[in-house]
Amino acid sequence: MSDSWDRLSSWLQRQDLTAVLVTNRTNVRYFSGFAGTAGVLVVGAGERKIFVDSRYVEQAKKMAPAFEIVLSRGNPLEAAADFLQLQSWQSIGFEEESLTVSEYRRLQTKVAADRWRPVQLEPLRMIKTAAEIDTIAAAAAIADGALAKLLPLIRPGASEKELAATLEYEMRKLGSEKPSFETILASGPRSALPHGTASDRRLERGDFIVIDFGATHEGYRSDITRTVCVGRASERQREVYATVLAAQLAGLAAVRPGALCRDVDKAGRQVIEAAGLGAQFGHGLGHGVGLDIHESPRLSPMAGEAVLAAGMVVTVEPGVYLPDWGGVRIEDLVAVTETGCRILSQTPKALLELT
Repeated sequence: MSDSWDRLSSWLQRQDLTAVLVTNRTNVRYFSGFAGTAGVLVVGAGERKIFVDSRYVEQAKKMAPAFEIVLSRGNPLEAAADFLQLQSWQSIGFEEESLTVSEYRRLQTKVAADRWRPVQLEPLRMIKTAAEIDTIAAAAAIADGALAKLLPLIRPGASEKELAATLEYEMRKLGSEKPSFETILASGPRSALPHGTASDRRLERGDFIVIDFGATHEGYRSDITRTVCVGRASERQREVYATVLAAQLAGLAAVRPGALCRDVDKAGRQVIEAAGLGAQFGHGLGHGVGLDIHESPRLSPMAGEAVLAAGMVVTVEPGVYLPDWGGVRIEDLVAVTETGCRILSQTPKALLELT
C-alpha cells in the first residue's frame, strides 16, 4: 500500500491535480486495499477518504486502515460528489473509462465541468513491486499444480465442461480465490476458437485440446495456456505445434527492459509468418497481468512506442488457429527482470500426447 500511495501522490503532483476521484474497482483496491464491490476514493489535498455504504463499513476499516471511512446513505459515488461539491479544488481527476455518461453528468451537477480532468490510473500499476510479483508467482504455481492434477483425467469420452470444472475445483483446493477468468478448454475443431470456453463436446482420440486458465491469489491473477493431444499426434499436428513453440520461445527471448512491445510481438510473429501461417495468428503476442487479467502493456503490432521495463508482468502467447482442423496456443506468464525475464509458469511445454 505504501508504494502504491507514493506513486499516486507523486503522480498528482506531476499532473498538477489537487485530487482524484477513483472509481475503477481495481484501482480502488490497488490504492487503498479495499476489495469490496461498491466504494470510491477521494485522494489528494491532504485527504484520503473511502466512501462506502453500510454493507462495507467494517470491511473497509480492516482492508483500508490508512483511509477515513465515510458512510454513504445511498450511492457512494453520489456521496463523494457531495463532498467534492463543498471543496474549492480547481483540478479534480476522474477516471473517464470507468464512469458512464450519466454518472459523469451527475458529477457535473455538483462540481462544474471545468474543474474535472479525465485521467487514466492503470499505467501506475504497470511496474509491480517484488511483493506483487511473488503474489502473481504464487497464483501461477496454483495453476501449475491444478493442471498437473487434471492431465491424468484427460481421455476420450471426457467432456470439456467436466474437465474445466475439475480444473477450477483443483485450483480452489490449492488456494485459488476464483478463476482468473472463464476457463478456456476447447478440443478438436473447437480448439481453433481462441476463446473457446468449455462446451458439452466429448474428447476424441487425436484431438488437440487448448487449455487457457488461471488462478487468483490475494487478488492477483495468473494466466497460462497449454495445448495437449489425446493420443498420438499426427505429423501435421507436430509441425504446427513446433512452429508455435518456436514462436513462443522467440518471444520470450525478446522480453527485456527497453524492448519495444511491438518488437517483442514481431519476434514471435515472424516465426509463424515464416511457416506460412501468419494469417492464422490474429491476436497480439501478449498482455500485462496483475489485479486485472488484461492490463498494460500490450505486446502487439499496434503497441506504438510502448517499452518494457523491469517489474512488468506480461504473457507471451502465440497461437495458430485453423478452422475445422484445430489450433495451438502456448502461453507463459513472465516478469521482466533487469536482464531479461523470469518465467513464472513452470508446466513443461513439450508436446504432451496423452495415451
